[in-house]
Amino acid sequence: MKHIGVLVAVEIGSVLEKYKDKLREEKHALFSVYALQKENATLYFVHSGAGEIRAAAAAQLLVDKYDIDLLINFGVVGALTKDFKSAQTCFAKRVVHYDFDTSAADNCEVGRYNDYPEVFLHTSADILEKASRLYPDIPLVTVASGDKFIADEAQKQKLHEDFSADICDMESAAVVLISDMNSVPNLLIKTVADSVTGGAAEFRARFSEGAEIALKIADDFCNQNYS
Repeated sequence: MKHIGVLVAVEIGSVLEKYKDKLREEKHALFSVYALQKENATLYFVHSGAGEIRAAAAAQLLVDKYDIDLLINFGVVGALTKDFKSAQTCFAKRVVHYDFDTSAADNCEVGRYNDYPEVFLHTSADILEKASRLYPDIPLVTVASGDKFIADEAQKQKLHEDFSADICDMESAAVVLISDMNSVPNLLIKTVADSVTGGAAEFRARFSEGAEIALKIADDFCNQNYS
């Protein structure tokens, strides 16, 4: 029986609506975990809240309490280029933690952890290949991840220019770091809510639709590979 952890930052409403009375809730300090039993796997959805710190704590909780075999993160994001429109879904190939910066102390590049060879944190290639076989038309992207909601078009364009990033969010760096630290594979599924010219209003308007799309793909992946 496989154990699959699913980190959900702020999109937990889509999980509660989709699975309703099939979920079993467990409380761990400030975190709620919702267990869903499938034929050959148990999914554990943890509601982390927004931001890298909460995401890291919630991801580690899934590892420690549920001995997970895979860590999935799905959610809504902002686009950093005009190539990505609202409601478009992506798989993360690599992530840069753009507001991690020790350069004043060690001259390390902005975004790079010293124990990594470059600024990019790469997701699990074998899991990504399985997801791409299931959804071959979904693009593979670079995520700029940090503790900021980026609404300004100029800031979005700068993140794209600095890191060749396609989308931005507030959790992906934590998910990949915790996965790497615990040798647990990962899959990051992101659906664009706000376009590069959009901001908070567009994000709110397209939030529910984007969350439902990303959750469906996560569910399809688990059904295809763990049922």
